Parts: sequence; structure tokens; C-alpha cells
Amino acid sequence: MSLKKMIIYIVKMLFGGGIYFLMELLYRGYSHWTMFVLGGICFMFCGLVHQISGGRISVWQEMVWCMIIITTLEFACGIIVNGVYGLSVWDYSRMPLQVLGQICVPFMFIWYIISYPAILLNKALDTIAVKLCG
Repeated sequence: MSLKKMIIYIVKMLFGGGIYFLMELLYRGYSHWTMFVLGGICFMFCGLVHQISGGRISVWQEMVWCMIIITTLEFACGIIVNGVYGLSVWDYSRMPLQVLGQICVPFMFIWYIISYPAILLNKALDTIAVKLCG
């Protein structure tokens, strides 16, 4: 991987993590540093889904893939952060259609909706990077 691409991914990680952290502050009134990291990783994956699809699938299908990836990452992070380390960053155990309190169907729909602006923002950051870096 080139240094240029690595810098772009770092910027996307920080950008996506910052946006997600801010969204949680606005929604819940607090967040956790692990959500910054997870949000940044999920944001980068939304961009990768769009890049890999290369226009061969529709945006709504990209959003479905993003939702699946985000939910999978959330589950893995929840098992580690909440299960193994006991940090209790989130608990969906009272939500309908949940799995081990780490993921639930209602939030899957939220991830689906959030993935659209994440895809658009990734495209914008790629455009900016091309203009700045050539």
C-alpha cells in the first residue's frame, strides 16, 4: 500500500470516527473511545464497499452490504469490549430481535440508513484526495 493511500485511510478513519462519536454524543449524551475506533473502521468499510462494487450494484445494495458489515463489526467489537473486557459500552438486551445484547435488528436499519451518507462522504473524500494528491 502506498503512503498516499495509507494517509487517505487514516484521514477517513479519523473523519468517520469523529462523526460517529459526535452522533453518539448528540443521541445518547456520551460515548466511548472504542466507538470512535469502531465508527472510523465502519466508515472506511462503507467506502470500500462502494469502491469494490464499482457501480456494478445499486446504491441500495451497497447499503445492504454496509449494514451487514457494520453489524458484524459491531457484534465482534461488542463481544470483545463488552463481553471480554466488561466495559458495558452498550447493551441491546432490552431491544427486540437482539443477539447477546450486542446487536439488534432495529439498529441494523439505522446502520442501513447511515451507510448512505457514509458512502457519499467517502466519495467526496476520495475526490478531494485526488485533487490534492494527484
